[in-house]
Amino acid sequence: MIVEIISVGTELLMGSIVNTNAQHIARKLAHMGLDAYYQTVVGDNPERLRAALDIAYTRADCVITTGGLGPTKDDLTKEMLISYFGCTPVEDPETLRRLEARAAKRGIPLSVSMRKQATVPSGALVLQNDNGTAPGVIIEKDGRACIMLPGPPKEMKPMFDTACKVFLRGKSDKVFVSMNIKLYSMAEKGLPVGESPVADRLGTLVDGENPSVATYAKEDGCLVRVTAAAPTRAEAQELLAPTLAAAREAIGEEYIKHVEED
Repeated sequence: MIVEIISVGTELLMGSIVNTNAQHIARKLAHMGLDAYYQTVVGDNPERLRAALDIAYTRADCVITTGGLGPTKDDLTKEMLISYFGCTPVEDPETLRRLEARAAKRGIPLSVSMRKQATVPSGALVLQNDNGTAPGVIIEKDGRACIMLPGPPKEMKPMFDTACKVFLRGKSDKVFVSMNIKLYSMAEKGLPVGESPVADRLGTLVDGENPSVATYAKEDGCLVRVTAAAPTRAEAQELLAPTLAAAREAIGEEYIKHVEED
């Protein structure tokens, strides 16, 4: 399955906040063996979100959106996606119960704007939010899937790591395993351990596709990542082991600070 991430929020476009949600999701997708080739950031505008979805579904089977599920007027993601998929809006009883209980606890009536968070697409899987008010939603229709998640990271991350991972694991036929080889910085060792000399030492190892070997320049020293994909974790580890050993030998143990799983 190919997955695309669409982050919704004008505050992201304006640079007011950092998009840590996309980073978290992308890392988790890679570990689940799901391909993600594109990420998009779009403001709180239904027409531009619709255009982003049209493009995304030409190259992906599943779109994950974050943001735009809350009670304010600019939270339009869910309403737009209900229209996009041609679903009927219905009220989810469990979400409504939670919202009413939350309002009662505070001694206030449930407002119309807060109540709209209980509206979901008919036939969708509702992901209850244990860390906020807006539930997540999963729609599957006409061979396409869409996962809508709340924007606040404290709500999005636990929701993705529990309910969403269960849904997505059934869509992958492979598992990725990555090992990071962290090298000393030049300041620590006074050795030529920059990205270019390390790539030269690795030689043809960087040309492999599975396992793959990639180098990354970091402020605290170069990083080499070795990644393998296979139907099971054990098979991926077995496939990765010879290339990891070859990479370590090519680099030289005296240059290596530590090796750990990504």
